[in-house]
Amino acid sequence: MSDNEKLSDEEIVERVRSSDQELYAVIIERYQSKLLRYATNVLKDEYKATDVVQESFIKAFVNLHSFNAKMKFSSWIYRIVHNEAINALAKHGHEVRMPEDVDFESGEDIVDNLSEEEIRERVSNCLSQMPLLYSEPLSLFFLEEKSYEEISDILRLPIGTVGTRINRAKALMKKICQTIQK
Repeated sequence: MSDNEKLSDEEIVERVRSSDQELYAVIIERYQSKLLRYATNVLKDEYKATDVVQESFIKAFVNLHSFNAKMKFSSWIYRIVHNEAINALAKHGHEVRMPEDVDFESGEDIVDNLSEEEIRERVSNCLSQMPLLYSEPLSLFFLEEKSYEEISDILRLPIGTVGTRINRAKALMKKICQTIQK
């Protein structure tokens, strides 16, 4: 592991801003696959997601001076990708409709009975059939392993709303997965 790879994201950003712009390649290497997975889950289109991630890296680089190094860089870059993905959705218009017969108040927690690997697999299979309102926080929580606080920061939502959407997304995921299995 090189010395640059041992640096935190925030330390790299400080160095990029002050003296070594080439070090930004380390940031790209750290985040490219994660951000591509996230953008693909939001957009349901890998080609558009690739464009969004590239645009986001450019915007982040151009706007590094506005990044507050006391904050988490990962939340900042995810927020940029989120904004770009939402803009792409608005431009190209693609949204999944929610099934009408979902019971959000079932009280049953699908997560209790599944291993972490099973959860990841099911989430990945079902996300493409969920409305963005629910698929995005669920994707950030399960696939990107973001905390409620980080999701709140990325999506600019109150933490309580994040929790509600994730719980409803779990109920919706259960309904979708049951439909898929039939």
